[in-house]
Amino acid sequence: MKMILVVLMSAFLTTGALAQKSFTIGMSQCNLGEPWRVQMNADIKKSAAAHPELKLIYKDAQNDTLKQRAQIEEFVAAGVDLLIVSPKEAVPLTPPVAAAFKKGIPVIVLDRRLVGDQFTCFIGADNRRIGRAAGRWIVEKLHGTGQVVELKGLMTSTPGQDRNAGFRESIKETGIKVVFEADMKWLEPDARKEMESALARFPDIKLVYAHNDPGAHGAWLAAKAAGREKDILFVGIDGLPQEGRTYVKQGILAASFEYPTGGREAIDAALSILNGKPPAKEITLKSKAFTPENIEKGGEELP
Repeated sequence: MKMILVVLMSAFLTTGALAQKSFTIGMSQCNLGEPWRVQMNADIKKSAAAHPELKLIYKDAQNDTLKQRAQIEEFVAAGVDLLIVSPKEAVPLTPPVAAAFKKGIPVIVLDRRLVGDQFTCFIGADNRRIGRAAGRWIVEKLHGTGQVVELKGLMTSTPGQDRNAGFRESIKETGIKVVFEADMKWLEPDARKEMESALARFPDIKLVYAHNDPGAHGAWLAAKAAGREKDILFVGIDGLPQEGRTYVKQGILAASFEYPTGGREAIDAALSILNGKPPAKEITLKSKAFTPENIEKGGEELP
């Protein structure tokens, strides 16, 4: 009888020790100057809060690639159990992520792709698909013709490249003409400045396609200051409830295409990895289009 009690107590203590095991996750965010990225961190924090065994350490690279490389290396040196990285740029950040992966630290790459496959899991929406959907919507809205401004996200990042490529695919062989394009680096003040230049040069702009909603809003502010906001349609990407969707409801944006943050999915994937059940190498998030016609119904999922 004593032997049985000893075995049971030993099993209980072992199980308790396992249950109390904690994991440290390092989160490297490329910047917190974009509302979408602030929301990503909030989504991660909210999802992680339900799991007391997870300890998250956040670092903000402040839009500095060299700083982000150093922060990833700091996490590796500290011996974190898992890394979540939302990189600023693909090429410069591939080596430090690959180095962490090779040292046995699982790495979840969130939002922006890196070069190669030296990571555990990539989570993000299909930016090329979103760009194509935006392009198709624009062609239909403008009846296949008109002068358009394209305000690009950071073009050394994969989302910027894909949102541009998908859009250009959809407007090819139509009468839609991009008369002005600029890299506004995802930032509203930069977008406003670039739009001021476009307005000064082109009197017949029909629509602005911005790679994110802050860019579209910045363009709208520039047009409003010039008294031309009612003559131009504004389209953005992100679709945050407090931003893009609100702008659609207010009549500022004609459309906002959702780009999910992936915060909840990152924590789900992290838990799977830490418990020895790695998820798929790639997790593609679904997106919606929000327009005045469907905004109250919760948007329409992209085909």
